[in-house]
Amino acid sequence: MQCGGGALTASRPNVDRARRLRLAMTLPEVLLWQALRTRPEGLKFRRQHPVGGYVADFACLPARLLIEVDGGVHAHDAIANVDRLRQIDLESHGYDVLRIAARDVLNELDGVVQMIVAECLARTPLHHAPHGPPPRSGEDFL
Repeated sequence: MQCGGGALTASRPNVDRARRLRLAMTLPEVLLWQALRTRPEGLKFRRQHPVGGYVADFACLPARLLIEVDGGVHAHDAIANVDRLRQIDLESHGYDVLRIAARDVLNELDGVVQMIVAECLARTPLHHAPHGPPPRSGEDFL
């Protein structure tokens, strides 16, 4: 399904699938989630986030970045081809997909988190919406 701005909305079955996947995360996903949930650099991440007909392992929505933790099974030709088609579809809707090997999460978690944060910051808009209502006439922004 598509809604305004080219974003993909998830169907109810896909939302339910994402909820089930949150309960069955792999060790690399759990470790990465423990690091990302602390909101490094103030960035908010979601885990097992439904996007259209897919469920992304992690998402930073302001950066429109989806993060996939790929185990060894993703190296097989058939699965790699499905991954490529999925990535093309997601990119056609304005998302970037960052693929990270599960072994890298296990061996270099800090470096992986730094790389993810750098990728998100590079894609995040420079200007953020102000917090709270605008100042009244005659008030300063201070």
